[in-house]
Amino acid sequence: MTPASPRGAAPRLKLTYDDFLLFPDDGKRHELIDGEHYVTPSPNLRHQAISGRLHLLIGAWLRDHPTGQIYYAPLDVIFSRFDVVEPDLLYVSNERAAEILGQYVTGAPDLVIEIGSPSTRRRDETIKRNLYEGSGVTEYWVVDPEIDVIRVYRRSGERFDRPVALSAEAGDVLTTSLLLGLEIPLSQVFAG
Repeated sequence: MTPASPRGAAPRLKLTYDDFLLFPDDGKRHELIDGEHYVTPSPNLRHQAISGRLHLLIGAWLRDHPTGQIYYAPLDVIFSRFDVVEPDLLYVSNERAAEILGQYVTGAPDLVIEIGSPSTRRRDETIKRNLYEGSGVTEYWVVDPEIDVIRVYRRSGERFDRPVALSAEAGDVLTTSLLLGLEIPLSQVFAG
């Protein structure tokens, strides 16, 4: 069924995962959200440095506390035939692994981390947040490299609570009930 259209406008055709598989392998991030195609340029150096630091910090902790796996982009996360995204980082607990891990991730990871940029900030905080919330992601971290802040959305029932904003300037340390004992000083995430 096609979504309703304003009077006189042609109905919008929703793209599916089959269409997604035909997108070019051009080094850009291609995602489908509610059947709409989004393209993002490859990330800049600061983005990659932050992503690498988070991956190393969480990965080192998981080496000593093997409760699950951390993955980094590019990796498809398939929520439905109309929703396929490529988060910067994601964590899947051992308890959920058999249910959602295969060739790709099919279903909601426990934790999704998106590192914002001027071109993705609005989408990360609205469209993607709504997708992750509605799909059952337990925690969603939005990293803002421009102001050295991480906004943490935590699930409470069917919805995310208001985000908790942590900042490097305040000396904040990020913790999560998903990885009990992990402490991530924001000064290390945003170093350099």
